[in-house]
Amino acid sequence: MPTLELEVRRASFAPSTWNAEARTVEAVISTGADVERRDAKGPYIERLDLSGIDPASLIGLPILRDHAQSVGSTVGVIAAARREGGDLVALIRFSAAVDAQDTVTKVAEGVLRGVSIGYGLTHIRETTEAGRRVRTITPKIREASLTPIPADAASLIRSNTDMPTPIVQDVPAIVAPPAVVAAGAVETRAAVNAQIRAMAETAGLDRSWADAQIDAESDIGAARAAAFEAMAARSAPAAGIRAHVGASHEDPTVIAERQAEALAQRMGGAEASEAARPYIGLGFTDYARQALVRAGERVDNLSADAILTRAMQTTSDFPLLLEQGGNRVLSTAYAAAESPLKAIAVRREVSDLRDVTVAKLGEGSGLEKVSEAGEITYGSFGEGAESYKVETFGKLFNLSRKLLLNDQFGAFGDVMRQMGQLAAAAEASALVGMLAAGAGAGPAMSDGKRLFHADHGNLAATGAAPSIATLSDARLALRSQKGLDGVTPVGVTPTYFVVGPALETVAEQLLATLAATKSADVNPFSGTLQLIVEPRITGLDWYIFGDKANAPVLEMAYLAGASGPQILSRDGWNTLGREYRVTLDLGVGATDWRGAYRNPGA
Repeated sequence: MPTLELEVRRASFAPSTWNAEARTVEAVISTGADVERRDAKGPYIERLDLSGIDPASLIGLPILRDHAQSVGSTVGVIAAARREGGDLVALIRFSAAVDAQDTVTKVAEGVLRGVSIGYGLTHIRETTEAGRRVRTITPKIREASLTPIPADAASLIRSNTDMPTPIVQDVPAIVAPPAVVAAGAVETRAAVNAQIRAMAETAGLDRSWADAQIDAESDIGAARAAAFEAMAARSAPAAGIRAHVGASHEDPTVIAERQAEALAQRMGGAEASEAARPYIGLGFTDYARQALVRAGERVDNLSADAILTRAMQTTSDFPLLLEQGGNRVLSTAYAAAESPLKAIAVRREVSDLRDVTVAKLGEGSGLEKVSEAGEITYGSFGEGAESYKVETFGKLFNLSRKLLLNDQFGAFGDVMRQMGQLAAAAEASALVGMLAAGAGAGPAMSDGKRLFHADHGNLAATGAAPSIATLSDARLALRSQKGLDGVTPVGVTPTYFVVGPALETVAEQLLATLAATKSADVNPFSGTLQLIVEPRITGLDWYIFGDKANAPVLEMAYLAGASGPQILSRDGWNTLGREYRVTLDLGVGATDWRGAYRNPGA
């Protein structure tokens, strides 16, 4: 498959492996572990599959400065490579050329510590893990570059996401001059010996090694394998000699996370941590400028407007920073405004937007005594099913260029806060809609009857205000519920007392603990029911629900990996600024009637 684009990943090397005489150093160029990425579909995990890479194929690949595709930026070559667990480890041999000496000196001093690989995407496989997209890439490594930014502990921070595909010719496993023979002619022993000596010089092996190969009359293949083994043995590190550099304040990912935290506080969100406080005083333009610098862009002499425009339109992490900061504010507001009715609803995640079907297994025939012959008989199960739809809710808004230039953090935060509140309101309305459907009788169930129906044994015969007597009737109705076979008791335990604002005071009084002077005054419901007041419930209807763990009634479904509101953005087209889209994929349905009771009130 042809190479699609060049991707780069940062790795780390151990300066303690520096060999001044041979001008070599050892590098962990890739571990293949996960990297957080984002595309038009949203965030995903990128993973490299290194299992098919032959370490010998890396030998001879160029070592560049910052992925610059030029002769002057070529400072060395991969002289040897091997696997170390799941890691790819390479021995880098630096050039003795004058224009490479500055780089070599920085490496020797430990000042230049980062190594980044450049690779083509030869194959991509997309899967889902724990609700998140995972793109597994089979790479074709083209080069390795030195970078001034240290890697994180896993050595997997990407350094550039928009590198052009390089035009790189395949390099022999050990760089050596071609045999000086006519095309198609058989190589003479003298020509083979010449290649072996050139191979030894390139690999930094002494004359005695070359003499031994020549005396043994090794061919080129055998000599190349022997050279690789010799270099690997020479560069094998002593135990504990290599150190991986952990995440620090220089790590672009860490900086972006702390800036998003600081940005959220400026927008009226939660207090930022101590590590994020240095970034709180920055303006939008400052964040944009630093994002461009991290992406390798030059920002000298650019106006504030130009910096913001370029940061929005290039591959900098500024748009993502705005999303992350805004999402913190949105999530906080969403959590604070959540409906208390979510306590009675079962939560599930679905992989698509098709109708959700909930199968219900009835109660099987009871356990029977095993006969003396040891025979165990088969039982049977009743079945039932309910279904509901997952819908998408959304809203668009624009973050104007004027707002960014004027550092109006509060205005941006207000919009995000409102989006979070609107998402919570959509959930609450969907839940209350289940109770209010059918003029208060609830949605239609698979048996053709409404959720609350006399035939279901969960509807009061006449409406009445909450009292010890009417609560007792509700409890008896729930305790008396039978399974799908119409015989087996379900055993619903009344847990939640749900009312609207009109009955809040009455409900609190009814559930209050009384200091009774005689047994007749004892409140049997004190401490046994949890009060839920939903302001969207109007009128005098009240409900009793059982524990959702063993008597589920309502269910909420979210798209896998997108539970709650999701925010995405793009560069504005119709307006100057940044366009934002907040979406919520949500389905609410009634899955059973046995765990709920309704009284229309009076």
